[in-house]
Amino acid sequence: MKATSRKLLKSNEFYLLLVIVVLSVVIQARSGQFFTANNLVDIANAMIVPGIFAVGAFMVLVSGGIDVSFPALASLSVYATTRLLVDAGYGGSIWVPLALVVVFGALLGAFNGLFTARFAVPVLIITLGTANVFSGFMQGALGSVQIPTIPAGMSEFGRATLFVATNPDSGLTSNMPVAFLILVGVLVAAFVLLRYTTFGRGVYALGGDESSAARAGFNVRATKFWLYVIVGVIASLAGLVRTSMMDQMHPTNLLGMELMVIAAVVLGGAAITGGTGTLTGAMLGTLLIVIVQNSMILVGIPTFWQGFALGVLIIVGTAISAIQLTRVRKRTVAFA
Repeated sequence: MKATSRKLLKSNEFYLLLVIVVLSVVIQARSGQFFTANNLVDIANAMIVPGIFAVGAFMVLVSGGIDVSFPALASLSVYATTRLLVDAGYGGSIWVPLALVVVFGALLGAFNGLFTARFAVPVLIITLGTANVFSGFMQGALGSVQIPTIPAGMSEFGRATLFVATNPDSGLTSNMPVAFLILVGVLVAAFVLLRYTTFGRGVYALGGDESSAARAGFNVRATKFWLYVIVGVIASLAGLVRTSMMDQMHPTNLLGMELMVIAAVVLGGAAITGGTGTLTGAMLGTLLIVIVQNSMILVGIPTFWQGFALGVLIIVGTAISAIQLTRVRKRTVAFA
């Protein structure tokens, strides 16, 4: 029992959850609206896209890299899918767009994986380059423009709801979209992959030390390659969800989300240098940022302070990660 308590008190997730609870209580005290059913559904709704992105960003971060290309990758794969289906006059279900977006996501992810597996260049530099390649290809070769009418299957999927929550005082209602199940599915699949497979152990081992991982028998190149293929698929799913829920394809809508998502994952306790972190922490970090972004208006804070708050959270998150890294290095030196 004592060992469990000590482990809990040392975990980053515990303190992050504490911050979320305190923040929620403060917002509730100021607004009286935070714990209403429709507001909680709104927060869950707002978590879907950044939450799916966070799963992919977490996997890369744990492997020791920082991927900043996933919004551009998602934009390109979903734009290509939507353009192709609209031009073909497709009017079927969501399954064909889903299959196409998975294929495009895997191909673009393989593009990232090829470079990261073959060249000893920091992932941040590689993905900075590929992000520009993806954006440039979408705008230049595909001549990207806003597509106001998306295929019927995507539109119906975006509007489908699990249930409707109503605020008894104001009468406001909020829909819980079916797309929330995509977040749950991606989260469960990533958890199983990282926790119970050799591939998952290889991802953590890469983040700890690539040389040690190779000596332990992990195929470093293959693990890196397939990691980015998987992350490409996850990012593309997030793009499909966003486009379907918006009921239109805007090619630049996802661009610029990378900082917020990476900050959420780092806030959740994933070390920037890789090797440590949990999906629970990544989701809690995402939840904290979504609460800050969505609830400022409830307490009467102008929305332009969102950028300031996000910047502070990024600084806090990276500082915590840096402090943890310093402690680990000190312990390593002490035991050496």
